[in-house]
Amino acid sequence: MPDEQLTSISRHKIAILIDGDNAQASLLSNMLVETGKYGQVTVRRIYGDWTTNSMNSWKDILNYHAVQPIQQFRYTIGKNATDSAMIIDAMDILYTGRVDGFCIVSSDSDFTRIATRLREAGMKVFGIGEKKTPLPFISACDKFIYLEILKAPQETVKSPVPSKEDAKTESQENEVIRSVDKGLIRLIADSINDIADEDGWAFLGNLGTLLLKKKPDFDSRNYGYAKLLPLIKSISKFQIDERKSGKANIKHVYVRTK
Repeated sequence: MPDEQLTSISRHKIAILIDGDNAQASLLSNMLVETGKYGQVTVRRIYGDWTTNSMNSWKDILNYHAVQPIQQFRYTIGKNATDSAMIIDAMDILYTGRVDGFCIVSSDSDFTRIATRLREAGMKVFGIGEKKTPLPFISACDKFIYLEILKAPQETVKSPVPSKEDAKTESQENEVIRSVDKGLIRLIADSINDIADEDGWAFLGNLGTLLLKKKPDFDSRNYGYAKLLPLIKSISKFQIDERKSGKANIKHVYVRTK
């Protein structure tokens, strides 16, 4: 499921523009599924020089997913004409008013300005690229998803209350998170502090929103968890409170620093 703060456009239309030189054909289905979490993918285009052998891996899969290939010749060696074609098309699509958001698939920093421009026009902008993607492009997006996440199925999330058999493994995993990514703990703790009530509790939905605003490439899947809640539960520094309210017993989750 998509992040709560982005589901407001789930019924809206999204254009996905793929840089064929900076993406993998084997992940096309995964990219479309990921983008589809945030809206209906109505415009599907991929750009590249289809006269070159490097684009052959895309040809068999494009028709199956109804993705339109856009031909862009390489005018000179060392210059990427594909980027320019994508940027021009993005602006053309923007002015038609037919979409509510864009997904730009590339690991190239050249798309930083177009992502910023689309957001200035009120568009939601999602990025998909490799972990080597430069920070300026990542920061220019509302949300950035790493291709590495899409390469393999997510690990099964463990029970928040580990059995005795799992206790040792769970403890070891917590130590790994604390030692390897102290920045993650600091980010979550600071964000909780920013929005907490007088008792120190922060609503989980609001926390997820703030985390993405601070760090567009934040994704619990980067740490092996499908959702934000299991990720926070795996870190011993945070306390969880699941409250039920109303006749339907709707569950609201709150978190604070211990």
